[in-house]
Amino acid sequence: MSKTIKYCSDLDKSCLTNNYERKGWIHVSPDEDWNFYWTSVTTARSMFSVDNGYRLSDDQIISHFPNHYELTRKDLIVKNIKRYRKELEKEGSYLADKDENGNWIHMDYIPTTFILPGDYNLFAEEFRKNPNTTWIMKPSAKACGVGIFLINKLTQLKKWSRDGKSQSFVTNAKDNYVISRYLDKPLLIGGKKFDLRLYVLVLSFRPLKTYIYKFGFCRFSTVKYNTSLGELDNMFVHLTNVSIQKHGDEYNSHHGGKWPIHALKTYIEGTHGKQVIH
Repeated sequence: MSKTIKYCSDLDKSCLTNNYERKGWIHVSPDEDWNFYWTSVTTARSMFSVDNGYRLSDDQIISHFPNHYELTRKDLIVKNIKRYRKELEKEGSYLADKDENGNWIHMDYIPTTFILPGDYNLFAEEFRKNPNTTWIMKPSAKACGVGIFLINKLTQLKKWSRDGKSQSFVTNAKDNYVISRYLDKPLLIGGKKFDLRLYVLVLSFRPLKTYIYKFGFCRFSTVKYNTSLGELDNMFVHLTNVSIQKHGDEYNSHHGGKWPIHALKTYIEGTHGKQVIH
């Protein structure tokens, strides 16, 4: 007879508890013996801290890897991608190949990006090489489009620093920003920007074992894209976050400005050919 699963959760969400109950799982407290624990980020970090030293038994799993923030924080994933690139170069891997302009061929996951305040001098040097370039600023540890803005002049960055940080850049690591070269020629549909929201369940990193949820979707902006300097502050043009777009006059609450993945695939196949999808 199969063993009954005992679960506990830091979140009282019906989408979680309904699934547990449908499977016949038994709810217990975190202090009891459990097999599955849907933890908060804080709990996961605390469980595996040096002071706590908690170790999972073979029949226990939790919903977070203890150091998952190495991939979910914007500044840390930038650092890790750059570190990985350097390791590939040292190994002489073909993945580190670059084109004649010095651009990554296989590792072009992110545009040119710096972390502020630490990389400010490097960023300023790069900016002066390409003074007509637009850059996008994002707080490292925030979501839903909060705190994002675009700049095309160094004076804008300096003014932001003076106004918001009392004459100096942030000293709290939690308030780091990433600044990336803005991709000013994105793929558009109906003249609007969009991005993909895909869900991946990672069971193990070593060896890597993942499952991709097939019903992802893409999110659209509500205003057609343009590069006019007058629209630089218009986040309804430049961002696709629903938390931003839902406040726009053109927002459609019925479909939420979203397409399912299969609709996107159909569109891409029709406009660019099946070979692009496959």
